[in-house]
Amino acid sequence: MPSLQRRRWANVAAIYCFLLLFSVAFMGPFVFALLSSLKDNPTGWPPSLVVNQLKPSNWAAAYRLAKEGGGSGLMGGLGPGGQISFEITYYTQAGQEPAPPEVVIPRRVIGGAAQALRVEHWASDYVQVVDLQEVGREPLEDGLLTTYRFTLVNTAPVTLGEVPMDLTVPMRQQFVSATLAPNRIERLGRTQSWNNVSAGLLPYVFANYARVFRENYSVSTGKQLFTLWIRNSLFLAAVRVLTTLLFASMAGYALARLRFPGRTGIFAFMLFSMMIPGQVTFISNYLVLRDGIFGLSKLFGVSTLLNTYSGLIISGLVGASSVFIMKQFFERLPASLEESARIDGASTYTIFWRIMFPLARPALGALTILTFQSVWNEFFWPLVVITSPADKYPLTIGLLNLQRAYGAATFDWGPILAGTFISALPVLVLFIVFQQYFVEGISFTGTKG
Repeated sequence: MPSLQRRRWANVAAIYCFLLLFSVAFMGPFVFALLSSLKDNPTGWPPSLVVNQLKPSNWAAAYRLAKEGGGSGLMGGLGPGGQISFEITYYTQAGQEPAPPEVVIPRRVIGGAAQALRVEHWASDYVQVVDLQEVGREPLEDGLLTTYRFTLVNTAPVTLGEVPMDLTVPMRQQFVSATLAPNRIERLGRTQSWNNVSAGLLPYVFANYARVFRENYSVSTGKQLFTLWIRNSLFLAAVRVLTTLLFASMAGYALARLRFPGRTGIFAFMLFSMMIPGQVTFISNYLVLRDGIFGLSKLFGVSTLLNTYSGLIISGLVGASSVFIMKQFFERLPASLEESARIDGASTYTIFWRIMFPLARPALGALTILTFQSVWNEFFWPLVVITSPADKYPLTIGLLNLQRAYGAATFDWGPILAGTFISALPVLVLFIVFQQYFVEGISFTGTKG
C-alpha cells in the first residue's frame, strides 16, 4: 500500500512538473516582453529580468524627488523655485584621486524631433546646478567610495515637466549608486544619463506607456492618435458584437427549430463557406466595397464603401461560425419549452425573444468573447479598407504605425511593447468578465441531447 501511494504521488509530481514547464514555455516570453516594456532599452544585451523601474527603492526616490521639487509625487514636475537634492557615489581604485562629476542639464526631450516641437519651456534654460560638493568618503581594501551631493534649482516661473540630466566623470572612475538609478550609462561608463529626474512615480515606472499616448498625435487635429485608435477599435468591436449576437441568434434559432424548405441546403452552404479561406474571397469582397455593393450605396449618396467604417461593418455583420455555434446551442435546449409556449398561444417571435434568447446567455457570452477578440485583433482586412487618415485607423493598424515610427530606424522598442500590451488588456478583461459564460457556452454547444 505505501508503494502504491508513492507511485501515485510520483505521478502527480511528474504531471505537475510537466504542466509547470509547459506554462513557463508559453508564459515565459509573455512575461519577459512585459518586463521589457518597462525598460529604458528593451534591446539591451545581454537580456536581463532586472528592471530598474520595478525596484521599490527607485519608486521611493522618484516619488520623493518630484515631491521635493514642488511637483506631484505621483505625476512629477519641478515647480517654480523648486529644488531637488541629488546624491551620487563613485568608486576609484587605490592611488587614483576622485574627481567631482560634471553636471549638465541637456537640451533633450524623450521622443525625438517631433516631440521637441511641442516643448514650450526647456529645463536647460532655467535649471541651475548649485552646491556641488563632496559629502563623504568610504575607504575600501582596493579603492575608495566617494559620494557627491548637488542641488537642482528651477528659476522658471512655470512648472517644468521634464528635467533631463547628464553626469560625466574621468576614466576609471566607476559609477556605484545614485539617489535614482540612471536610465543609461554611456561612454564606457563615464556618463550617466537621466531622462527625467523629476518624473514622479507613475511616469517613471510607466514611461514607455506614457510615451505611446504623448508622442503620437495627429498633425491636422492635434489629438492623441493612440486614444483615437483605441476608441475606433472599441466602436468597431462593439458594433460587430451586437450585429453578430442579433443575426447569429436569429439565424441559429431558425436553422435549429424552424422547419422550412431549403433549411438543409442553407446549413450545408453555410458549412461550406466556413471551409473557404478569406484569401480566396478577398478580391471579390474588395470589389464589392469599391463599387458600393453593386452600386446600391449610390442611392444614399455614397459612391464607394472603401475607407469607411460602414464598409468594415457591413462586410462582417455575422460569420458562419457564429451561426453554427448558436444553432448547436438551440438544438441542445429541450423542445418541451417551445411546445408549452405554443400551447399557451405564444408566436414564434415571442418564443424566441421571451424564452430562447434569455436561455442562450452562455452561448451569447462565449460568442461575445470570440467576436470581440476576432474584431479587436483583425489586421489584414482593415489595412486594406481603411487607408487614411491616421485618425480613422483601428488599433491594430495603429500598432503598425508605431513599428514604423519607433522600430524601423531608431530601434526604440519600448513604446511598441507598451502599445502591444495595452491592446491586449481589453481582451483579457472581457474574458475575465465572461469566463463563466464562455466555458458554459462551449460545453453546451459541443454536446447535443
